[in-house]
Amino acid sequence: MPGPDSIDPIDLRFAPDELDRVVDSITDFITDTVADANAERVILGLSGGIDSTTTAHLLVEALGVEAVHALVLPGQVSQDENMSDAERVAHDLGIEYDVIEIQPFVEALVGAIPEAEEDQLAVGNTRARVRAVLNYLLANYEDGLVIGTGNRTEALVGYFTKFGDGAVDCQPIGRLYKQQVRQVARHLGVTEELVTKTPTAGLWAGQSDEAEMGVDYDTLDGILALHVDGELSPGATARLLDVERATVEMVAGMVERSEHKRHPPRTPAKLL
Repeated sequence: MPGPDSIDPIDLRFAPDELDRVVDSITDFITDTVADANAERVILGLSGGIDSTTTAHLLVEALGVEAVHALVLPGQVSQDENMSDAERVAHDLGIEYDVIEIQPFVEALVGAIPEAEEDQLAVGNTRARVRAVLNYLLANYEDGLVIGTGNRTEALVGYFTKFGDGAVDCQPIGRLYKQQVRQVARHLGVTEELVTKTPTAGLWAGQSDEAEMGVDYDTLDGILALHVDGELSPGATARLLDVERATVEMVAGMVERSEHKRHPPRTPAKLL
């Protein structure tokens, strides 16, 4: 995070009187999406992090507790406190949830290609994809939709596993930058402990989102809002945020390289 001598990050939070309307627009999106699909329930992978916690609150607000079924899917590297937080969120909201240990599935898959076992990223992405398979198994069985927990910040830089946590039917918080997710979470009554919890995808031991991306979320939000979504040049963005131009260019490169993740698989433009 920025040090004590840094300028304040760009504040992307909504005005206080806008928050009810923001929540209403998201819950309307949820109810419309479920109705359009003629779905009976929604399935949510609950990690104990701020994104899935906020999404769970919004689902309950939109659909009621009976329509929400959460899966808590710990792996070998998942932190015990994350799983405890996930279960506590489900319990506090009163939603049905199941705990399924994913390590046996991961071991079976990696065992088929044992040389991949030393590839930390490959194994980590396999964990995310196993979770997606379990989410859809339950969704098919219960005639439900799989609800994503991705925010705009992570979607833009491609910080998700293709066909893993990116394999969902809809993304209710997909238009919120990370700091806006925290703001909406507070508005919904999420405890401050979870709002400020260090984000981690739980893909390998000791992993944290900000360390892996190489930039803190507030700075990332600012670069995306000003340069990627906005029209400021890399240099102007760097000056306004008091960061190195190289950091702005690094983030822009992440957005460009991950473009394929945000679209369906490519097909030929034409054959004749």
